[in-house]
Amino acid sequence: MIEDIKFLNRETGSVETEQVYGENWLKIIYGSPLGRIPLWVAIKRGWFSKWYGRKMDLPESRGKITPFISKYKLDKKEFLKDPSEHNSFNDFFSRKLIAQARPINSSADTVVFPADGRHLGIQNLSKNTRIFTKGQKFNLPALFRSTELAKPFTDGSAVISRLCPVDYHRFHFPISGNPTIPELINGSLFSVNPIALRKKISIFWENKRYLSFIEETPVGRVAIFLIGATCVGSVKFSVKFQEPIQKGDELGYFLFGGSCVITLFEKGAVTLADDLLESSDNGLELYAKMGDPMCKKIKKI
Repeated sequence: MIEDIKFLNRETGSVETEQVYGENWLKIIYGSPLGRIPLWVAIKRGWFSKWYGRKMDLPESRGKITPFISKYKLDKKEFLKDPSEHNSFNDFFSRKLIAQARPINSSADTVVFPADGRHLGIQNLSKNTRIFTKGQKFNLPALFRSTELAKPFTDGSAVISRLCPVDYHRFHFPISGNPTIPELINGSLFSVNPIALRKKISIFWENKRYLSFIEETPVGRVAIFLIGATCVGSVKFSVKFQEPIQKGDELGYFLFGGSCVITLFEKGAVTLADDLLESSDNGLELYAKMGDPMCKKIKKI
């Protein structure tokens, strides 16, 4: 029996149950032995994601937009464009919002969440004993696919930002600095939903992902991983790299599906927000929006 996915909503202060897009399908795939066969054939090898992505690019996919808005109670007042102006569901899915919908915390002592979503915070990766399920730990060298690149972050902090299909799917820079050109690390396209992650945290370093560093930030070097997932085989970027960016500037966007952004800091660079750490210690993700603060203090370098 697969349990409901609970999270703490920072805005309301209440624990809520996630509305999971494709929940029945996920439970079959990840909750039964028979599900392992289609999991391997269709998902791990990526052809399902490519097929579904092309389907969501077709003009006839526009018919999914209005029912999606209604079912998941999306706030149309936040949309930059009217839903009728989108030429496909994917075009709507990666929609832009009006600027006032996601104000960026302006404090010089704050790093912000890079995306809307449900977030887990880990103050010290070397001491962490719980990610979704007790006993699952991060394998940083596997995530970076490099022991050398991973080493400075071994005792550092991490924020895992999980985007659901119902979320705003553009991601932004959490801090000002100079971003490096993203490196593609090829892999599978497993779901990043907790239904899957409770079974196997290694999905993070098995999935296709992009790695970019933000250099010359107030807190030193910051690593950003953009994790692909089922139906998310590609990531689109919005900026010119190796040029200065400001906190809150748009970095790029995911197309259809659930996705994930992982932000990593070196040892002692940040002190994560109390509600983020407390909910994470209790095995709950914290829902917060892009531009909201993820930390209560930074150590300027």
